[in-house]
Parts: sequence; C-alpha cells; structure tokens
Amino acid sequence: MDETFAAEIETGGLLFSRHLLAMSGGRRTGGTLTQSAYLLLACLDAGGPMSIGELAETTGLETSTMNRQTAALIREGWAERIDDPAGGVARKFRPTPRGQEAFEDERAARIHGIGRMLHDWADADLATLATLLDRFNLAVESATGRHWPR
Repeated sequence: MDETFAAEIETGGLLFSRHLLAMSGGRRTGGTLTQSAYLLLACLDAGGPMSIGELAETTGLETSTMNRQTAALIREGWAERIDDPAGGVARKFRPTPRGQEAFEDERAARIHGIGRMLHDWADADLATLATLLDRFNLAVESATGRHWPR
C-alpha cells in the first residue's frame, strides 16, 4: 500500500470519528451517555449479556479500564450485573431498561445527524461508503482477533 493513502486514511479516520460525535451533538443533555458508556451499551445491545473479560476482549481495553467503565454504567443506572444466563461462573452485564432507552436515543440521534450531513448523497454513494466501512472494520477485526458482535 502506498504510504500516502495510509496517511490520508488516518487523517480521514481521525476527522470521521470527530465529526460523528459532533453530528449527534456530542454529549447531549437529557441522554447524557459518555462515549465509553455508548460503546459498552452498543456491545451489550449487539452481543447480549457480556462479562468483564468479554467486554475487554471485544473493545480491546484493559480489564482494569473495563472494571471502571462498567462500575460507572452501574452507578449511572445504565446497566446491571446478572448471573450468566448460560450458567457460567462469571457475572455478566446487561443494559437496564433505562440504559437501553438511553442507548437507543443516542443511536437515533447519531443516525439522524449522519442523515442530515449526507442527505444529498446518492444512494449508490451511501451504499459504497457503508460497504467500505464494513470491509475496513472486518479487516481490522480479522487482524486484531477482536470481533464486534453482530
């Protein structure tokens, strides 16, 4: 790969992540999910109840970081600990109804923001962007061994 492309993709990724947060209004009042809370609730929404270890593996974050972040989710009332539905030893986390609602509200705001920014794009261009983002994410997941629950 030409290093120029890699540099352009790096800059594009940096700006993309910055713009995604800005399009949803950042940390909105009313539904005040932090970026880390949103990420963990997205994992739980996509993959069902998960343990600290499973969340750490999925996100690539350290277990100590995951302990702090899940403690914050519980403190805020966004998630709760439950026994493993499969009968395992490790306790798992799942969103509370309040946490699920906050996640869905935040996700809807992000989707709406993206829609506002891309409203004049052709459907074919939107499909291409979605396909290429998915392809990129799958390549990263394959290379790192950390797979997002789908």
